[in-house]
Amino acid sequence: MAFVSQLLLVLSCIICHVLIAGAASEQSYKILSTSSLKPQAVCSDPKVNPSSSSGTTVPLNHRHGPCSPAPSKKEPAFEELLRRDQLRAGYVQRKFSKNHRGGGLQQSEELKVPTELGSSLDTLEYVITVGVGSPAVQQTMTMDTGSDVSWVHCNSNSTAGSTPFDPAKSSTYSPFLCGAAACTQLGAEANTCSNSECQYMVRYGDGSNTTGTYGSDTLALGSDTVKDFQFGCSRVEEGFGDKTDGLMGLGGDAQSLISQTAAKYGRAFSYCLPPSPGSKGFLTLGAQTGTTGFATTGMLRSEQAPTFYGVLLQGIKVGGEQLSVAPSVFSAGSVMDSGTIITRLPPTAYTALKTAFKDGMKQYPPAPSRSILDTCFDFSGQDNVSIPTVALVFDGGAVVDLDANGIIFGSCLAFTGTDDDESTGIIGNVQQRTLEVLYDVGQSVFGFKPSAC
Repeated sequence: MAFVSQLLLVLSCIICHVLIAGAASEQSYKILSTSSLKPQAVCSDPKVNPSSSSGTTVPLNHRHGPCSPAPSKKEPAFEELLRRDQLRAGYVQRKFSKNHRGGGLQQSEELKVPTELGSSLDTLEYVITVGVGSPAVQQTMTMDTGSDVSWVHCNSNSTAGSTPFDPAKSSTYSPFLCGAAACTQLGAEANTCSNSECQYMVRYGDGSNTTGTYGSDTLALGSDTVKDFQFGCSRVEEGFGDKTDGLMGLGGDAQSLISQTAAKYGRAFSYCLPPSPGSKGFLTLGAQTGTTGFATTGMLRSEQAPTFYGVLLQGIKVGGEQLSVAPSVFSAGSVMDSGTIITRLPPTAYTALKTAFKDGMKQYPPAPSRSILDTCFDFSGQDNVSIPTVALVFDGGAVVDLDANGIIFGSCLAFTGTDDDESTGIIGNVQQRTLEVLYDVGQSVFGFKPSAC
């Protein structure tokens, strides 16, 4: 009888274990390697799967990682990076507010044209390499979906760019005259006249600024060339500590690369931000062959602030379960931004998210907050950690499952809250990692395709 009792006890424990394991498996988890949270010294082999069969694709890399073609420069400390990110997010959010009469993403009527025409350069993390001029000079430029005016360093005394562009050595360079349409298109606050040539000026939110001649030249993008590409030739600079050669604006206004190449690439582009600084991504310019494999949702635009691309969230899932947050909480809209690091959510949604996420992370000790991130964990001694899945649900039902590296940033949940539920949210670049994010501006559609890099 003792043997039978022991056998029944063992069977009972096995059944109990199976039931517990089964209950746990109903929740969805991802495995995150803690090595991906640390600085990497070696560039890993690319896993790049651009879906477009038309247009052109160029490599995209984290500017501080081992894959970057830019001269090495130490990445800012974690807290400093988040401080700068807060400045960037504040700039973007000040541009927009909820339009209570019509809803959607609109600029507040009370806001005036800002004195800063861009935002902090120090938050821009991803670079591409292009050729400028004839013969082409290789330029490594930061990519920014929140800027329109592109420019390169032309000042030989610059400490920022590694290879200043010399327009005198290009047979195809041409400065714009002061009365040219391209010059007046910059706006009264962004252009002046010097010796009958158009001078541009861009002042960023961190106090840095660039001024020089606005002109055009041939731009080489992979195997493609773009003639008469309009950009600034920076002569006077202040506050630059970056080691890249300039900035490529991918915003929605007339001066951006996307608008300038509309006839060639159909106002469509996509990119994949790599999971870590030690891996590679891509930027593709050109219309997709279709949206097969993409989860799609509508794109919101504002006539008052045409630079930015907006999107409408409807909900969030954690561990496969939809949070009890009404879709109306997200009605102010969100800006999809490659230059903001951390995603900003309405406080109601963020509180629900972090509560559910903490419930799924009870096996890891909590850690102190780090700057704007207040949901952090102690992963000491762990090579791999199990984290609940997080998925964003967009208007129309598109569900975008985030990569593990798109959920955790520096051992913290990579989300924070906005000031209130009326504030515009931001979808930051951490959450976009490994996704091919399609901006079909012509069709006003966003697309998201998983595991592209």
